[in-house]
Amino acid sequence: MSYTGPDFDPPRQRRTRRAPLTVAFAALVPGALLGWLVYEAAGGGAGRTASPAPAPRSATVSGTTPAASLGDDAKASGSPSARPGGTGPLQGKVVVVDPGHNPGNFRHTAEINRQVDIGTNRKECDTTGTSTEDGYTEARFTLDVAHRLRTLLEEQGATVRLTRDGDSPAWGPCVDERARIGNTARADAAISIHADGSAEGDRGFHVILPGSVHAGAADTRAIVGPSHDLGVRVAGTFLRETGEPPSNYVGDGTGFVTRTDLGGLNLSTVPKVFIECGNMRDSKDAALLTSGAWRQRAAQGISEGIVSFLRGS
Repeated sequence: MSYTGPDFDPPRQRRTRRAPLTVAFAALVPGALLGWLVYEAAGGGAGRTASPAPAPRSATVSGTTPAASLGDDAKASGSPSARPGGTGPLQGKVVVVDPGHNPGNFRHTAEINRQVDIGTNRKECDTTGTSTEDGYTEARFTLDVAHRLRTLLEEQGATVRLTRDGDSPAWGPCVDERARIGNTARADAAISIHADGSAEGDRGFHVILPGSVHAGAADTRAIVGPSHDLGVRVAGTFLRETGEPPSNYVGDGTGFVTRTDLGGLNLSTVPKVFIECGNMRDSKDAALLTSGAWRQRAAQGISEGIVSFLRGS
């Protein structure tokens, strides 16, 4: 998504307070992965056996990748109903995956411009999203990564529900409905997948965390802590698997932004984060985002973060 538009006000830069341990690592480890390592060192992974994080992969498309991951899109069909997982370590866990935007939004501008309540105020139902210079849309990217992520999580035994799939619904869902789907499913974790639409030269990923909101229909106080835990784990594994650096234009290089203007987070009652996987308007990031092999690595990174969160919770 772009930081322009009705539901995406420019975020305030966030400076993370660093303990002495963080300072010792600061010159050595990128900000997002640093947060993950400090979290582990502080006991955030209590009850799990922590292992050193491998060095991040280079953010290039190379090497041997399974043939199934190389397709232009991980095709899937059907409605966005829940698909039960099989046996595995995540059996009994529910994950809601929210592919941002919808290709049909371009044809349903009246519907997506309808105002909905996001707790703090009212904003448009949804937006069209961004695209690369060559026309590869954010909506297409997010659904492809969501399909790949669903497959990986189901292999771990999780029950996965997408907020949209195939051509259903024809537009949206609205941001309040996207949150409601996760709430109704009583998801153990929810993630909204996006790609940004900033300027050329703005590169990198960032994870958006919910801020503390208690207004109207919104009350995020109970989910701020677990959502932060989820976001830190996803950022660390995404960096490791993709080699994509933390954003150089928001978050002060940490890879994290906290926001209180997003209906999908404000209205959530389950642990939830957004991830902006890269900047579609930057030529270097666009080359990655349009690669099926890289999108498979992105899905792998997101999956490993979610699995770590669910097994540690």
